Amino acid sequence: MVYTITNSPLGYLLLAATKKGLCTARLGDDKKQLEREFNKEFGASKSARNDHYLKKRTQALIDYLEGRKPWPLLPYDVQATVFQKRVWEWLRTIPSGKTYHYSEAAKAIGRPSAIRAVARACATNPVALVIPCHRIVPKAGGVGGYRWDPARKQKLLKLENR
Repeated sequence: MVYTITNSPLGYLLLAATKKGLCTARLGDDKKQLEREFNKEFGASKSARNDHYLKKRTQALIDYLEGRKPWPLLPYDVQATVFQKRVWEWLRTIPSGKTYHYSEAAKAIGRPSAIRAVARACATNPVALVIPCHRIVPKAGGVGGYRWDPARKQKLLKLENR
């Protein structure tokens, strides 16, 4: 596993990947804190920093966040339940600039009563931006929660609505 950390319009962005795809994409305000959390979860001995290996993927996300290019459909490689994978794959079909409510997402995947489970799948998404869980908002209004900070979610939604 390799990783990189770079500055982005939403703060620092940490990406890590296996040969199959991205296994984590994290946003934060403190570069060292992101790296500590990453090493705690994945183990420092199992990873090496390699900015060059992840350069194209990093640049694709930066270009998107800067509004220069559309959202990139990047490969990912994460551990997940069948339900989580179903939710995440559906999320990747939502066009940029479009939002859905949790209940609409549950209906779309054929599980209309699984609203809380959909919310949980969004909350546990380990690859910010790669799986666009920010496109799911509460029916009651506002942006709702976001693992990487609701203010970032607001910025992402604003970016996509341009």
